[in-house]
Amino acid sequence: MSLRQTEKLVSIMAQLRDPETGCAWDRQQDFESLIPYTLEEAYEVADAIERGDNEDLKSELGDLLLQVIFYAQIAKEQKLFDFEQVAMTIADKLTRRHPHVFSNVVFEDDAARKQAWEEAKALERKEKQGTGSTRILSGLTKNLPALMACEKVQERVAAHGFDWQETAPVFDKVLEELAEVKEAWISGDYPHTEEEVGDLLLVVVNLARHLKVNPEIALRKGTDKFTRRFNYVEQQVLTSGRAVTDCELEELDALWDEAKRILKQA
Repeated sequence: MSLRQTEKLVSIMAQLRDPETGCAWDRQQDFESLIPYTLEEAYEVADAIERGDNEDLKSELGDLLLQVIFYAQIAKEQKLFDFEQVAMTIADKLTRRHPHVFSNVVFEDDAARKQAWEEAKALERKEKQGTGSTRILSGLTKNLPALMACEKVQERVAAHGFDWQETAPVFDKVLEELAEVKEAWISGDYPHTEEEVGDLLLVVVNLARHLKVNPEIALRKGTDKFTRRFNYVEQQVLTSGRAVTDCELEELDALWDEAKRILKQA
């Protein structure tokens, strides 16, 4: 998008928010009311990417950009900041975090570059928090999805040396936590079982991180695979003139194995 098109988009948003001639719905929105739409648009961008639909991706990125423009216009009306300041902030941040591109800094390897990146982020957090807490886990976003929040916490502490140096012990920890879940379940203590399941999920995220697998993407792909297989099972049952609830578990398991085999071949 050219600068002219960006200015056009900002102008359109201002017109939509005009107190007298703007759109009634757009005028009613505020920072909080836009949150659900912003989250939805971000997920729709991810969906378009995973489906490999580039035309839809172009459209969804536009919808996501609209959210940024919308927030910036509301902020401008409240004399907080405007879109130009938003753009300037991220431009400055990118320049500051990439001294090897925009300055004469040379890193020996990727580990040194990553370390410098983390140090730059830590400095930004310190400046942002001012006299507030500067502890390692301070400043993390509170309303991230639980899986993503868990990964962020682990990445933050790992950057400060609190991490397994090898991957093998993480596998052992998964088995240890799984055994503790079973022990808690056998005891009939629900709160303790819930706690142990949480510990198991946390260490599985840790394992994913050590294997360089994004747990959010891995789980979404796993859920998609489950959905495709179950849809096959359901279709086979419906073809026989029955509902899934009419079938014995053994029959459904057999159809599930059939789905795994057929869909894998496809």
